[in-house]
Amino acid sequence: MCLDRKKASAMGGWTQYKSTSSNNEGANQSGRRRRRDRLAELCKKIVQHLIRGENGSGMVTEPYQSLNSKPSPLQLQRGSYAAAATRKRALLIGVTYKSWKHRLKGTINDVRNMRSLLIHQFGFAAENILVLTEEEEAELRPTKLNIKRSLEWLVKGCRSGDSLVFYFSGHGVRRPDFDHDEQDGFDETICPADFMEAGLISDNDINEAIVWPLKNGVTLHAIVDSCHSGTILDLAFLYNNDRRKWEDNHPPSGVRKHTDGGLAICISACEDSELAVDTSAFGKGMSGAMTYILVEVVKQFPSPTYGDLMELIHEALAEVNNSGCFLSRAFRSMLHNKILQKPLLSASRPFDVGTKHFIL
Repeated sequence: MCLDRKKASAMGGWTQYKSTSSNNEGANQSGRRRRRDRLAELCKKIVQHLIRGENGSGMVTEPYQSLNSKPSPLQLQRGSYAAAATRKRALLIGVTYKSWKHRLKGTINDVRNMRSLLIHQFGFAAENILVLTEEEEAELRPTKLNIKRSLEWLVKGCRSGDSLVFYFSGHGVRRPDFDHDEQDGFDETICPADFMEAGLISDNDINEAIVWPLKNGVTLHAIVDSCHSGTILDLAFLYNNDRRKWEDNHPPSGVRKHTDGGLAICISACEDSELAVDTSAFGKGMSGAMTYILVEVVKQFPSPTYGDLMELIHEALAEVNNSGCFLSRAFRSMLHNKILQKPLLSASRPFDVGTKHFIL
């Protein structure tokens, strides 16, 4: 009788477990459907803004005024930054190449909108945001020397709890890798305003300047809207959005590319072999496609997970590209109607993109 009772009790417990498990699975599936529906609706809303040429949720396009506080962050004494318990710093660079035939028209709008996002969405103080554009005074123009000096400013004195942001909108190119530390055989670079005279800034330069110094507890986010920007920070892990997994990107040479204990995360406009587009589909002024969509997603869907953020950016870019509003018909024909860019997520170490939220 005792054994029968135990058996009956066990069977009853198993039946109850199966029922509970089934209910949980049903709830999980329902939750996933609701999440998917919400993401699809948000993606549709963003795409409609793009295709209709609407100006989005407060995208900034007014005439240029200095975007730096007075005095500029470079001129402020270090003590004013060190006083805060949890500190935030950002370096925003927009290069138009105004004296070059391949001038870009949307980079200043990109910087304006990213600055607005940092201040109003993430609580950055204006005096801790350094902006380099060709419209600023001489020491704040995006020359190679000024960019390198500003990269040093960004990470100088960083400590646990700090949140740092590096943003670049401009041209990017590839060049052969002679150090044998690139899996694809090419270095990725960004082009300063004076690159024709002073030269390019390579992924190796950027990695050494702002990835190496990151102390334990410091988080750096880099957002780079330029062509060939996939591995522009040379981070050790790339997230494969199709396979939903991190992949190893350690350099074949074994040279150091890691942080000093901190976390570096990069969202690039496209893969290393791809182009990124500058478009007027967003209303009154030009903007970078990836920048616009990222800003819109975060404004309308605050604190998304990295997985949701990348999925929305990918889907919105794909749908808008298919609509044809990025490029002229002739240019699209030359590229065989291929999607021009697939933004890439990379990091100094893997993390769960389904649970970690995008917070700057």
